Parts: sequence; C-alpha cells; structure tokens
Amino acid sequence: MDHFLYQGGALHAEDVPVAEIAAAVGTPFYVYSTATLERHYRLFDEALAGMEHLVCYAMKAASNIAILKTLARLGAGMDVVSGGEYLRARAAGVPGERIVFSGVGKTRDEMRLALEGGIRQFNVESEPEMEALSEVAISLGLRAPITVRVNPDVDAKTHAKIATGKSENKFGIPISRAREVYAHAARLPGLEVIGIDVHIGSQLTDLEPFRLAYQKLADLTHVLRRDGHDIRRLDLGGGLGIPYTSGNEAPPLPSQYGAMIREVLGDLDCEIEIEPGRLIAGNAGLMVSEIIYVKSGEGRDFLILDGAMNDLIRPAMYDAWHDIIPVVQPEPGAEQRPYDIVGPVCESGDTFARQRMMPQLSPGDLVAFRSAGAYGAVMASEYNTRPLIPEVLVNGQEFAIIRARPTFDEILNRDTIPEWL
Repeated sequence: MDHFLYQGGALHAEDVPVAEIAAAVGTPFYVYSTATLERHYRLFDEALAGMEHLVCYAMKAASNIAILKTLARLGAGMDVVSGGEYLRARAAGVPGERIVFSGVGKTRDEMRLALEGGIRQFNVESEPEMEALSEVAISLGLRAPITVRVNPDVDAKTHAKIATGKSENKFGIPISRAREVYAHAARLPGLEVIGIDVHIGSQLTDLEPFRLAYQKLADLTHVLRRDGHDIRRLDLGGGLGIPYTSGNEAPPLPSQYGAMIREVLGDLDCEIEIEPGRLIAGNAGLMVSEIIYVKSGEGRDFLILDGAMNDLIRPAMYDAWHDIIPVVQPEPGAEQRPYDIVGPVCESGDTFARQRMMPQLSPGDLVAFRSAGAYGAVMASEYNTRPLIPEVLVNGQEFAIIRARPTFDEILNRDTIPEWL
C-alpha cells in the first residue's frame, strides 16, 4: 500500500497534487510520502512485537536525512555501510547505540569514526577485518561489539546482482568455518563477540530461502554457545521484496515474515535485529518526469522524457520494471498503445520500458514511475552533466524540498583547473 492515488482525476502524493509539486520544483524529481514510510516501518515493528528486537532501516535504499529523521523519531535504528552513511544517521539524530555498521570493506578510518561516535555493533565479514577492528579499538582504549556475518550458502532466488548468500558471493565467511572464525575473534583483545549476522539478498518474494538460512543460524547459535560464546543477538539482515508490477503476485507480508522468525528463532532467547530497506522506502516514492517529445520510429513510437538513466538506473542496471502512469488520470476505457519510454542520455541503455501499453500522451504531459523510492535517488549520478534531481517529502497537505537541484555553476565550480592550464 502507498499514498499515491488519483483524486479528482489528478495523481496526488497524500493530499498534494503531483502536478503542483512539478510546477514548484521542475521535472524530473523524486517525491516521498511520509505516511507510507511510517506505515511500512510500523508493519515491521509490529511483526516482531513481544520479542526483544530492533528494526534497523537499511539506509542504502534511500538515505536523505529527512527520510532518516522521519523513521528515527519512530524509534528506528539504522543499518549503515559507509562512514558517510554513519554521519548521515547521526545528523538525523540517531544515537550510536541504534546504528549497525555492515559492509564487506570497512576502512580503519570508518571503524575509528564509528567507535568514537558510538556504535551498536559491527557486522564483520572477514578475519582481516576482525584484526584491523581489534587494533583500532585497542588504540582507542575500547572493545568493539561484533557479530560475524556468516554465508549460509542459500540461494535467495533473486536477481544475480543482488543475491548475497551463496557460496560464490563476496559476503561473509562460509558457515562451515564459523567455529574457527569465532574462536579467532574471541582471542582478539579489542573485540566483544555478541552475536551472529546473516543477509542472503534483496527483493526476495518467497519466505523459504529466509527460513532455510535462519534454521542454519539457529543450529549455529547452539554450536557457538556450546563453544562458550555469548550469542545474545541475531542480525537477520533484510531483503523482503515489494511488488513492482501492479498485477503480479504479492510478496509475503511483514506479519508473515515476523511469524516465521518467531517460529524458527523464537526459543533462542536472542534479541532480533532486522534491516529492511526496500520494503520501507520502495513504494514510498515516485519519480516524476515530463514528456519532451513523442517520436515515431520504424515500427514503434517513443516517449522521450526529461528523466534519464542517470536519475533512475534500475531499469538499465537490473532490467527492472517500474509501473509508469500518467499524472492526469486517463478516461475510463481510454485507448492504449505501445510506446518505448526512453530518456535523453546518449546510450541505448537509457530505456525505461519497451512496448509499454500507455494511453495516448503528448509533449508536456507528466508521468510517474511507481515504486521508485528505493535505490533511485541514492544511485543517481550527474552523467552527461545532468544535475541530480530534487527530492521532495510530502506530509499530508504540505511538501518540502529535501534536496535541491544543483545549478550548473555549482556543478562546474567543483572542478579545479591545474596551474599548467
């Protein structure tokens, strides 16, 4: 569910007409719904009610500080994967004890930053990382709380580029080596072992891969406790998918996910952490773009938009589907025709959809890309010296620009010309 609906024939973001936002900020732009963000966070929090838990939003999905603050005031923790994300979380008012630091390539500078600023735990992914973290912690007179990310060799049955739990993936340590790796961690004086971490991938639409991974985690918990480790926290990662296509089968609900967690892990007396990102932010955002031209080609027509692959790269990178709808509601029974929907970037990959059935549209019409809140703005670039597009947050009848479009002068002035030129 989201809060982007037609009212009186016009698409609204909550109670604000999308066309009104377009007139104020220009196109293309991203717009997010506060009500949707809050609702989706609460669904996860309620799914784990009665268990000791923390919902840590995976902020790589959408990391604008206004979005983080919206979730933080509800009690959300944050899952960060870089020093920059850590600083964003702190700027949003998230205390260090609600921040989990994940990622396969943490630097010593990032470790120091988080240890000095406060951190709930590091999810470590290799023995060299453990050794580096121990050294940094000792230099500060601290012990770093850690979980070790184990790779359970479970096929998440998702896109190859976002699967992370198979043996050939770069993430975590093989679960078969967990006992020796935990024994090594326990010997390092700068570390405090507190739990286990697992994350098998993103955009999962079936609970069975989660169940298989979590059963392995439960077995490992018993083994490590027998070895003398104080396993009191299980970080289960994220990955629950969203429906990108309006007519497809819906992924499992957070309530069903929570019930499965309770069934598989509920008797272990461990605090549970989950790290949803896409399901919280994905359907909470649209990208809105204007049609520049309607072009007739050889056997097909093109809608050429002012939005491009640098603004929303998921279709080019993952062959991802986004429902694309007119901002003005079509008349009932309006004739549909196929269009290739493309951007202006000089790449054939700058194609959002091929032969997509749409009502007849004209230059100047606005279209909205649904389910664009996750991995949209955060993955955007200034390719072709196209400015990053604005981000807007709606709250009821109000909206605010939460990231402005930079001017060309601001972009050009970042470049520095060496003296010899």
